[in-house]
Amino acid sequence: MDDLAIRLGRPLLLEDHLQRVIAYSEQDGAMDDIRRDSILRRHTTPEVRGFLHAAGILEATGPLRTPGAPALGLLPRVCVPVRHDGALMGFLWFIDSAPAMSAAEVDEAVAAAGTLALALFHESLATGLASHRELEAVTGVLSGDQDAARSLIEAGFPQALPVTALVATPLAAEPSERVRLALEQGMLTVRRRLGGLHLVRYDHATLLTTATPPAEEVHAAMALPVVVGIGRPRPTLAEAGESYTEALHAARVAVKVRGLGRSVEWTRLGVYRMLTHVPQADLHPGLERLLADDQHLPLLETLETYLDLAGSAVATSKRLRLHRTSLYYRLQRVEELAQTDLKDGGERLSLHLSLKLARLSGRYHPRT
Repeated sequence: MDDLAIRLGRPLLLEDHLQRVIAYSEQDGAMDDIRRDSILRRHTTPEVRGFLHAAGILEATGPLRTPGAPALGLLPRVCVPVRHDGALMGFLWFIDSAPAMSAAEVDEAVAAAGTLALALFHESLATGLASHRELEAVTGVLSGDQDAARSLIEAGFPQALPVTALVATPLAAEPSERVRLALEQGMLTVRRRLGGLHLVRYDHATLLTTATPPAEEVHAAMALPVVVGIGRPRPTLAEAGESYTEALHAARVAVKVRGLGRSVEWTRLGVYRMLTHVPQADLHPGLERLLADDQHLPLLETLETYLDLAGSAVATSKRLRLHRTSLYYRLQRVEELAQTDLKDGGERLSLHLSLKLARLSGRYHPRT
């Protein structure tokens, strides 16, 4: 890479077939925001990838000049596809300005691409084998396989430190290849900084780490909004599957109960720790009637706040910024419509649990 940059007198950058940055020369020529961000973040943004894909880089079998895109902060480029036996291994990029590349320079870059393609092919074989073995081992650990944990420790995972699982689940995004790739890139970024192990499934990503749970690192690395569930630390890697189960439940609850925040520890789930294990249960009959009509949402919000605050009218009035008279009127309407008695401890408990179950099932969405 450096030798080619010296011969051509211009900087270059090499990406793999997923447009993740592999290597780059000294950047002493024309530079735009996209080149700078690619080097810092190790990958380009979805908008830039989409623009370049539309320019034909995935199908190109020879050098291709891509236009600039001022709105994206993108200068014109020369893209040299790096292929081995026709298979796309990556892309060699040159900024095509100050001055533009000559035909002879492009030909020299194309000639060098063959050597790079062979190097990437050999690296992909070794990396693919190692990644496949790690994938199998981490999958085994999460299901409680002690042999899998032993093999990862032999490969270098710290043995004497507690292990914590974090699960990142996308917010408002249907599972897709785009989502899976974003999760994979985010977890790789975190691993480069903090180490650990990771596994990406179709709707969530898991990180096993011996560091202090790096929830904010995960958020910063992700190209899409996620919630992060955090399990309790376990003393050994062989027990990390238990932490994973907790982290997964915490993340799934946090997706449905937005008020819990974007990072949720299993130990702080409160009543939701138990309710996540409750099978489909019948709700309080009176609550069913309130849930059936959207106009009763303010009553449900008032009832939940009142029960969350242990039935304190003073605290509920302050929390809702509601006059005490208006609060009493709403609670009376709840009693009438739900045919219940809020002075009855059993009724209050049943209503309270039913509200939380309705949140988990997606039937109740408070506005705040």
